[in-house]
Amino acid sequence: MSMQDPIADMLTRIRNGQAANKAAVTMPSSKLKVAIANVLKEEGFIEDFKVEGDTKPELELTLKYFQGKAVVESIQRVSRPGLRIYKRKDELPKVMAGLGIAVVSTSKGVMTDRAARQAGLGGENYLLRSLIGGKNVSCC
Repeated sequence: MSMQDPIADMLTRIRNGQAANKAAVTMPSSKLKVAIANVLKEEGFIEDFKVEGDTKPELELTLKYFQGKAVVESIQRVSRPGLRIYKRKDELPKVMAGLGIAVVSTSKGVMTDRAARQAGLGGENYLLRSLIGGKNVSCC
């Protein structure tokens, strides 16, 4: 069976993995998923990620917890195959007044809303994440 929305599947696997207190989740890999995982790692939402396999690469995300709770408070898909959402740099959302992030695909690659604003770029708004921990947590 083919997957209609691989990014939504990725987010669902992350949500389900954290709800079940899993250490890691695996999924089929793609360049876009790896780019999103890289942004999530840089922003402190996941511990790490790796791609394994040659013929059918698998992406493994190591989930992050703080004091027994998932670092991610919520995760939501914004732009989807049936309704693409594009934003100019001045229209990019500020998630939770800057405490969360929006992941945006721009002409310069996948980046956070803050990085896109600084670079003067807009793009397709993939997802919104708000955090409990992330970079702001001093212990992790």
